[in-house]
Amino acid sequence: MSLSSRNRIFLLALVILLPVVAIWHLFSGQIDIDGGTFLSALTDFQDSELKHVVVWELRIPRMLTALIAGAGLSVAGLLMQTLFNNPLAGPYVLGINSGASLFVALAIMAGIPVLSSDLGIVANALIGAFLFGLIIVFFSSVVRQQISLLLIGLMLGSFTGAIVSLLQSASGLEELKLFTLWTLGSLQAVTLDQLPIFFAAFSITILGAFLVVKPLNLLVLGASEASLLGVRIKQVRLVIILITAVITGVVTAFCGPIAFVGLAVPNLIRIVMKTQSHGSLILGSLLTGAIFLLVCDILIQSVESEFALPINALTSIIGAPFVILLVLRRLR
Repeated sequence: MSLSSRNRIFLLALVILLPVVAIWHLFSGQIDIDGGTFLSALTDFQDSELKHVVVWELRIPRMLTALIAGAGLSVAGLLMQTLFNNPLAGPYVLGINSGASLFVALAIMAGIPVLSSDLGIVANALIGAFLFGLIIVFFSSVVRQQISLLLIGLMLGSFTGAIVSLLQSASGLEELKLFTLWTLGSLQAVTLDQLPIFFAAFSITILGAFLVVKPLNLLVLGASEASLLGVRIKQVRLVIILITAVITGVVTAFCGPIAFVGLAVPNLIRIVMKTQSHGSLILGSLLTGAIFLLVCDILIQSVESEFALPINALTSIIGAPFVILLVLRRLR
């Protein structure tokens, strides 16, 4: 399906806007860094220069983390909404995020220093996310209806949430504080050494999404109609869930839970682009999600000198009213 002129202009504007916002993000922060210093840090890095270290150890990883996390979660949200034919579905709806939170809570509340270290938290979040992803994959192979799988994901989330609450009530102040900080989310925890893992998960997500564009376009018609047109519903559902588990698990592991990006951005793109062509929707969600999270983090850095604003809080503040408006719009 060819792109309309309006959507071509819209996507071109996003392509131009993304590097502009990314560069703006690189020069945000409490430490002022001019263009010459930034260029010298890239071409002639000196570990004795504080600003060079800030560029490589803080600015570049944080910018790339925001870009990848925003783009990946948005595409994952688009896939979930198409799979369940529900605009209120998101990348965390299947309980993958809940699995990560449960294992992080177990690691921190256990009081074992190795488990509660930065590496231990990331490892446990990854284990929890992928374990719950496998559980959902298993259920998807035996459950025929998408709504049933959606309910199973919600119940898994409720079950793990109850266990996490019990662990919190029995934990000490230090453990409770550490877990609470993790749940608020942060884009500052990913290092240059960890970025290849982040980028690999993102690449798998985007490649997998584009490989299932044709089935996604047919799923818009409904599962029964798509099946009659040759879509292997069970296989496609497995692929979409695995793609979502990969990016959601990695983002949650390194950044903590980031709410509403995967829910709000795909809906916004559908409203603006007015198309069901998933090649265009994936590209639009990817670019908009990256820009959205970069702008959110720029806002956070602008108030860092006054107080620490968690990324999860800001995305919720922006995303929740949008979702309410979306629900009201559908009720009309």
